Parts: sequence; structure tokens; C-alpha cells
Amino acid sequence: MDHGIKTSRNHWIPAFAGMTTRRDFRGSGGFTLIEIMVVLVILGILAGLIVPRIMGRPEEARRTKAALTLRSLDSALKLYRLDNGVYPTTEQGLEALVEKPQTGTVPETWREGGYLESPRVPKDPWNHDYVYIMPGEHGDYDLSSYARDGEKGGEGDNEDINLWELE
Repeated sequence: MDHGIKTSRNHWIPAFAGMTTRRDFRGSGGFTLIEIMVVLVILGILAGLIVPRIMGRPEEARRTKAALTLRSLDSALKLYRLDNGVYPTTEQGLEALVEKPQTGTVPETWREGGYLESPRVPKDPWNHDYVYIMPGEHGDYDLSSYARDGEKGGEGDNEDINLWELE
């Protein structure tokens, strides 16, 4: 009695040599519990290292957003001046970028639709109005965010973000 398998070339292979393992029956598409646990442990370690660094910087993110918005408002003010020959007055404020001013020098060539993509002037990340003064002490106009405390001056997280100080 032969306990083997006959190949196409008439060779005999012992039966145990052709046996398959349990893993072969399961296919190669799955993961073992140990593999899944190793991946979860690695992800947990990475999250433990990265998340505190990201979560510890919300104030820095707000300050960066305020600086970007100041630059955007600066560009809109320059377009306003190109169209109208002057910057809006302090009284007209940044609202002149979204609605045609009705006080002071009323611009005749005000651009239909305004100078901002948004239909309203954005607030700073702390939900305060940006401060616009024309004429300014540091240029044609001064444009600032008074940061978290909403008051002029301050230190640390309360330090003002001024257009003329941005690089």
C-alpha cells in the first residue's frame, strides 16, 4: 500500500510532504490577532507622542489664522485704493470692502460685489473685529487684531497681531 502521491512524471512523494498547514486553508487575506494588536500598540504610541504636540498649539493656530486674514484684508484694501484712489476712512472702516460706503467720500468706482470673497468682514479667531485706522501711524493705515483679550497691547497670547510687524 502506497502512502504517497504520484506526480505527473511517475514520481512518488510521501503523503506528509504535500500536506498543507492550517494557515494555507484560511487564505492569505486575514490578519492574526497578534498582528492586529501590534499595529494598535504602534498607533497608540504614535498618538501618544503626536496628539499632545498638536493639541497644545491652538493659540498658535489662531494667531497664524489672524495673520493670514490681516494679509488678505491688506490685499483687499489695496484693490479698493486702486479702484477708488483712496483708502476707506476709519469711519467707513473695513465694511467699505463689502458694502459701498454711504458716508465720507463716497467712491464712484466701487467694485460691484465688494473686495472680499465673503459677503461680510471676517472677525478675528477670538471673535473680535479687526482694528482699522486710517491714516495710520505705521503706514497709510494700521490694521491689527487685539488677539485673545481684545484690548490694545498685551503679552504672550494677548499680544496684538499687527500688519506692519508681519514678515
